Amino acid sequence: MALAQFTVTMVMSIVNVALPAIRTGLGFDPDQLSWVINAYSLVFGGLLLLGGRAADVYGQRRLLVGGALVFAAASLGGALVQNPAEMIVARVVQGLGAAAMAPAALAVLTTTQREGRERTRALGVYAAVSAVGGAAGVLAGGLLTEYGGWRWVMLVNVPMALAVVWLALRHVPRGAAAGRRRLDVLGGILGTGGVGLLVLGVVRTNEYAWTSAVTLGTLAGAVVLLFAFVVVETRSSTTDPLVRFGLLARRSVGGANLFMLLVCAGQFAGFYFVSLYLQQVLEMKPVAAGTAFLPFCAGMITGSAVSTRLLGTLGAKALLVPGGLVAAAGFGWFGMISSSGSFLTDILGPSLVAGFGIGVCFVPPTGAATGGLPPHEAGMASALLNSARQIGGAIGLAVLVTVQVQHTKDGLGAGDTPKEAMTSGFGLGLGLAGAIMAVAALVAAVVLPGRARDAAAGRTPAQAADGTGVPATEVRR
Repeated sequence: MALAQFTVTMVMSIVNVALPAIRTGLGFDPDQLSWVINAYSLVFGGLLLLGGRAADVYGQRRLLVGGALVFAAASLGGALVQNPAEMIVARVVQGLGAAAMAPAALAVLTTTQREGRERTRALGVYAAVSAVGGAAGVLAGGLLTEYGGWRWVMLVNVPMALAVVWLALRHVPRGAAAGRRRLDVLGGILGTGGVGLLVLGVVRTNEYAWTSAVTLGTLAGAVVLLFAFVVVETRSSTTDPLVRFGLLARRSVGGANLFMLLVCAGQFAGFYFVSLYLQQVLEMKPVAAGTAFLPFCAGMITGSAVSTRLLGTLGAKALLVPGGLVAAAGFGWFGMISSSGSFLTDILGPSLVAGFGIGVCFVPPTGAATGGLPPHEAGMASALLNSARQIGGAIGLAVLVTVQVQHTKDGLGAGDTPKEAMTSGFGLGLGLAGAIMAVAALVAAVVLPGRARDAAAGRTPAQAADGTGVPATEVRR
């Protein structure tokens, strides 16, 4: 399950460093190139809820294996494409496979690991690879692009996805489909369409301004579809809903999803700005820029390990508040980058601090959002958390890039050199990413239940580590 999550997370960033080479190799127009990223994000984010519920209805292992096979086929096709249209289609199909893999993988983990220390440790591993996957993708993208060519950033996913299939068939229980349960088709259409339009409207703001008719119309359509989705899901009596909104009414689940949305909004944008700063200001080659992310990875792994060890003792809230503040401090430190800086003076220190804070932040929400649920809702809860990650990352990146681009243009208009203007824009974006992390810490402090509430509810330390905030007997009822 860790390998499945790592593969899905890594593929979101591995093509970033390779984009210039992809543009040259396939003849992309400059205004089309962003769709190499957006096509995957749009389909992945739009279909996560449907994929999670399908895992509950048709069987988690079946969806995991099927999604991994589709993902592998799309990756192989992407390595063989000959024109921009074929690449975009390959990325769309990759997103389809990932939307089945991601929620199914987390659902398998939560239903096969016993509540308490065993599940907490498993979620720690899962959260660590989730956090490291993005940074590892940038590193792998740089190495593969420079020494093997851009096609390898697609081809490398094939053996990883096939390994997921092999391991799942050997070690994941077959399980059974959910009997009389049916997939909510209408809810799936409305939810997928609404989330898809939301992600589409946000990711296209680099082409169309936030106030343009195209963006406003797309976002308005998303609001209408999502409102209809909520109405249908809350009134549905003939089928099992795609999302049971009572889950989000629980402080632990709703707070964990909101916290994860905010953290990923800052993290995705932070990775983007740092990557551009390394290549456009410090003028590093792709492999050097990718290697520069190793301190991020080290900090994340360390933070995840510390969080996993302390979660059963301290609880989610006691970790997420300081973790969010440490991440905020790291990105705030990043905001002081200089146009004449270096890796040692401007990257190393804040990378370790920000990476550690993010690592601490990734373990507790996973348990809080999925622990204590019946098996037939594991996929639903997993899909909600993955949707929070994806939607938060897309919105945060789009908003902060818009601010960064405008600030850079203002600097050029004021007479700054290109490097000075870019550095100032990147610094502002990174500082705002830190501010979003601080808001996430505030959400954890205000929304998530504390240890006193867990004790009052009669929960043991091991049960509290799963973050549900309610007694296990109540969950079962």
